[in-house]
Amino acid sequence: MPLVSYSSREIVCKIVYYGPGRSGKTTNLQYVHAQVPEDRKGQMVSLATEMDRTLFFDFLPLELGKISGFRTRFQLYTVPGQVYYNATRKLVLQGADGVVFVADSQRRQAGENMESLRNLHENLLEQEMDIRTVPLVFQYNKRDLPDVLPVALLEEQLNFRGVPSFEASAVTGLGVFDTLRAISELVLRRLEKRVGGVSRSAG
Repeated sequence: MPLVSYSSREIVCKIVYYGPGRSGKTTNLQYVHAQVPEDRKGQMVSLATEMDRTLFFDFLPLELGKISGFRTRFQLYTVPGQVYYNATRKLVLQGADGVVFVADSQRRQAGENMESLRNLHENLLEQEMDIRTVPLVFQYNKRDLPDVLPVALLEEQLNFRGVPSFEASAVTGLGVFDTLRAISELVLRRLEKRVGGVSRSAG
């Protein structure tokens, strides 16, 4: 659920990057953070564990405009990919307004992708969030590597809702901002409906 700050005239939305270990969630956030101007982003916070880490930062995407005179600020989070850290995943997922599922396109990772997606469904259900309605975007990462699955097969295996999906190579930045823009717009569209259908105004 978005947080509304009347003092700063901001609506804060939370987007969580979910997916199996080493699929590129961290690389996505690092690339975005490196590209966003200093005056529009917060410091990146990293909570390291032995096998994985959770990253977080917030930023102000001015090009998305305003809703009812409020600026929209986005908080981006990653979850640990390892199953061992499922309690942390649940914690990070709490209050999410949108989810980016980062799938590893490599053929040998197909099972990991499907297991992680099932885990996402379970954790959303546990928090009484409907996987059929929560804003969701798929990113098929590591398209630059050899022996990757065809996008059509990844769509068939993972994208049962037919939500937006993007090919990506997070290390080069390919598809990173396309993915972020798509989930941001889905989150804002849902938010607009909640506030009475007020249209976004550029600002």
